[in-house]
Parts: sequence; structure tokens; C-alpha cells
Amino acid sequence: MSKKKIIILGSTGSIGESTINVILKNKKDFEFILLAASQNYKSIISQIKVLQPKYFVISNKKIYEKIKKKIKSKKTKIVNNFDVLKKISLVDFTISAIPGIEGLEPTINSVKKSKKLLIANKESIIYGWHLLKKDSKKYGTKVSSIDSEHFSIGTILNNFKDKTDIDKIYLTASGGPFLNYKKNELKKISPSDAIKHPRWKMGKKISVDSATLMNKILEIIEAQKIFSIGLDKLKILIHPESLVHAIVKFNNGLTFFLYHEPDMRIPIANSIYGSSIKINKVLSKNIKNTKIKNLEFFEPKISKYKILETLNFIKKYPSAGILINSANEELVNMFLRGKIQYNSIISSILNLIKDKKFKKYAIHPANNLNQIYFLNDWTRNYIKSKFKKILK
Repeated sequence: MSKKKIIILGSTGSIGESTINVILKNKKDFEFILLAASQNYKSIISQIKVLQPKYFVISNKKIYEKIKKKIKSKKTKIVNNFDVLKKISLVDFTISAIPGIEGLEPTINSVKKSKKLLIANKESIIYGWHLLKKDSKKYGTKVSSIDSEHFSIGTILNNFKDKTDIDKIYLTASGGPFLNYKKNELKKISPSDAIKHPRWKMGKKISVDSATLMNKILEIIEAQKIFSIGLDKLKILIHPESLVHAIVKFNNGLTFFLYHEPDMRIPIANSIYGSSIKINKVLSKNIKNTKIKNLEFFEPKISKYKILETLNFIKKYPSAGILINSANEELVNMFLRGKIQYNSIISSILNLIKDKKFKKYAIHPANNLNQIYFLNDWTRNYIKSKFKKILK
């Protein structure tokens, strides 16, 4: 049996490492064609030595030059950009997990090189789903999200092809580390507090998004695009146990939900191996099963999660999601660097959507990469201008 060829974009992040963990027990069945990372020096060196990919893309110039001097590998070609994708023939799987807009172009360029494109990069869907969809049809690539919520929705909907049968789809949120905080307590939150997610092992940026509920806003946009579902049918529920990842209510009175442990290796493994797998037989570290006591669900209050106000603008303006996401990326980065307070993330986004120029740019769809990058750059410069005194 020939080996399955795989690309992992963002191999040293939490999704990348989870994917590698899923594959390692059956390493002989896979061939790593390309891995890509940016910052994590030790992990990059380890992956080159252990996984021996054909190519390793290191986008950070300093890290690239440092590793290039240290590693002399005959099996792995270490490069600094994604031009190498042109040299690669068709692979079985590409995992897209480079965070932020940096992951957009590599993801789009991977469509023509992949039988299956499994996306964990929200921005690729929010910014460029129309481009991904167009190219996937052209090259016959199956594109799906491996976020636990969208994986769960897709699994439920596999048996229900008619979208008109759907009454509501609920995406669940843990509520983050500050679920039980009072409003005045949110003023004192530090970056180290915000990245301590109570249920999931995630990267710093997405952990902050979980705390503000921004990750659910982005997932609502993703679900609307992936499943061609109206935003009026998509809702958010707080579910502190993080065991049920999506709930689909049908017009016939039946409601289905998908439950799995809060471990990203489960949707990743099911996406790679298929739903007939025995999960603990394909993992180098087994899943820990949580004892079920109670499952709690409740609607998030807009008084606490002000980011919910953005949904009205997302429904109204085609490019609102792009501007809001770019603003959030810039603001979370500032917060993690200790430049702004936690509360400033959402208040700054809400100020952005009230600006007249927001409507000017959000009202038109971004049809190509140049238009997407224009909106992204304008938004980041807008946010920076509001904090120019503290960013000096």
C-alpha cells in the first residue's frame, strides 16, 4: 500500500502538533511532503530530525537563517517561502493551520495540490472562502473545516442533504476563563490570565478569542459560508463543559447534537482516517474520557459579551467579517504584547464598526486577494492610528 502524502501548514502550533500526534503511531503509512512554521525554533529542529519532510518552509527570516546554519539535512530542503509548493505533486491531505491572514495564500495555493484540504485557519474561510470554493471545484479538491464545531455540524448534516429542513444550528462556546467574572473584574486581566483556557489546549491568540467570544463570531461566519446557511439560523450557546460541539435542530421536531472530548485530535483523526477508526488505536497518547455529570447550555448575554453586537453588521455588510477579523488580530496582538488592556479589544472593534469608513469598505464584497489585502491593511492601520501614542 502506498503511503499517504501530507502537508501541514503550521506544524508547530497546537493543531499541527495534534495532527502529528494522530499520525505518529502509523508513521510508516504517511510521508511528510511539506511542513511549515515560523517561530518555534526547538520544535522546527525536532520535526526536521524526526519527521524528515521533503520540504520545510520557515517563514521567519531570522529563524530560517539560524536553522539553515545548524541543520545539514540530506532528506529535508529548508526554504524561506512557499514558492516550493509549485514543485510539489498531488498530496492526499493538506492541514491548514497557520494562524491569521498569513495562512490565506498558502491555503489557497494548496487547493490545487491536495485531494483533501482540512482547514483550521479561520481567516482562510472568512477572507477567501469564495476563492477556495472556486478552486476546489476546478481541481476536484474536497475542502472542509476541522474546527470541532464545523466538523460536528458537517457530521450531523451528512445524513440531511436538504438545508430547508434545518430550523437552527447552535455552535457551543465554553465561555472562556472569565465565564464567572463580574464586569469590574475584567479590567484587571493580564495576557497570562487570558491564555489559560479551562478546557482546550490552544494557541495564545485563539485562547484570547475564546475569552472575548470572538472565536464564536468568526465560527458563525465560517458556518454560514461552508454550509450555505443563513446567519439568522446560526446561534451561539455557552456550554462550559465543552463536550457538545454543535446542535442542529430540524423542522421535524428532532434535534441532534455531537459530543466528543475537548481534544482536537478527535476531529483531526476522523477527518484523516474516516469515521470507522478506533480512536485510541491511532493516537500516540490516548484520549482521556470525562465523566459526565451535567451538561449545561445557556445563551450568552450581550451585556457581558459585547462582541455579539457585531453580528448585525456581519449580516448587513458583505466584507464586515474581514474588517472585524483584521481589527481583532491587531488588537489581540497588542494585548498579548502588553500594549492595551483586555477590555480595549472589544471596545475598539465596536468603535470601528461605528466609523463611517467601516460602512464604506464593508458594503462591497472583496472579490480577489488584492481587495482582501487592501481591507486588511486599511483596518490594521486604522487600529494602529487609535493607539499610536502607546505604540511608539
